[in-house]
Amino acid sequence: MPNKAVFLDRDNTLIDDPGYINSPDQVKLLEGVPEALTEMRNLGYKLVVITNQSAVARGIVTEEVLATIHTRLEELLSEKGTHLDRIYYCPYHVDGVVAKYRKESDWRKPNPGMILKASQEMDLDISQSWCIGDRQSDIEAGYHAGCRTILIDLMSPVGRLSPEQIHPDHIAVNIREASNIVKKHRYIIPQMKGKGQQIVTHTDQPPLKEAAAESGPAPAPRPKKVDPPPADKVDMPQSPPGDRGRLEANTRTEQLLEGIHEQLTSMQREAMFDDFSLVRLVGGIAQIGVFFCLLVALWFLLTPDRPTDPIHFSLSFALVLQVMSLTFSMHGRN
Repeated sequence: MPNKAVFLDRDNTLIDDPGYINSPDQVKLLEGVPEALTEMRNLGYKLVVITNQSAVARGIVTEEVLATIHTRLEELLSEKGTHLDRIYYCPYHVDGVVAKYRKESDWRKPNPGMILKASQEMDLDISQSWCIGDRQSDIEAGYHAGCRTILIDLMSPVGRLSPEQIHPDHIAVNIREASNIVKKHRYIIPQMKGKGQQIVTHTDQPPLKEAAAESGPAPAPRPKKVDPPPADKVDMPQSPPGDRGRLEANTRTEQLLEGIHEQLTSMQREAMFDDFSLVRLVGGIAQIGVFFCLLVALWFLLTPDRPTDPIHFSLSFALVLQVMSLTFSMHGRN
């Protein structure tokens, strides 16, 4: 039985990207990565990294050093109780300075070469797999291979994508949200299949013809721990013909609720950034100043001689700051 996989970009998806990592010491897992990978693995997905590494072609790093970087990545994940199944990378680039790697390659994203190669070697069902990354090239590679796609982007990129670009199936702010999206579909799609609903992926473009895999770099060795093929795929019981109308209605309801949930999630993400206002920030700082002035006035009141001038000065300054904070707050709501 074919396996299913989640194809993962490396930089800014699993680890922090300071720009052309060239040392294992620079490998830092992003927050939530081990938990998200563990959850996707528990859903029965193989975890496969596909990463463009033009730094090799540019002479910034060698393949030997790149191997130590990936070893460090596996070590960090192992310490957190999870692991990757394979790592594929493309060292080629047409503008490379190292002649050996200066060429075009079907492996370089947005081409789907690495995904297609992994599907051949690991017996993967691409139609049941996902591709997750933080760049448009990740989305295009997954789309052309036939995967569902998730773009990781802290700021919603909908307004920045032109109509001719391939849009992701979903957008997530981080790997944890991407994992939740995969989990949600893991339970929704089998239910739809059990109700006689046909699932079609990427119907707006015919699938690409599988090209012969280019001889590229060998994948990283398999980790010692290899999970068995998922055995949790259970066919849903078929309902009697008389219940067909009710089942179709339930399916439409589930699809509608799913659409509402995605819309609310998108609005909530965008609202997080819309709520920030420089005017409100200044108003908040002024309010802190009011509190400080009142404390100063109270301190003068408690002194034995109780001088009146500093008290009046502090109270007057507090009043001015209070008026300023109210003004800024009212402008911030407009």
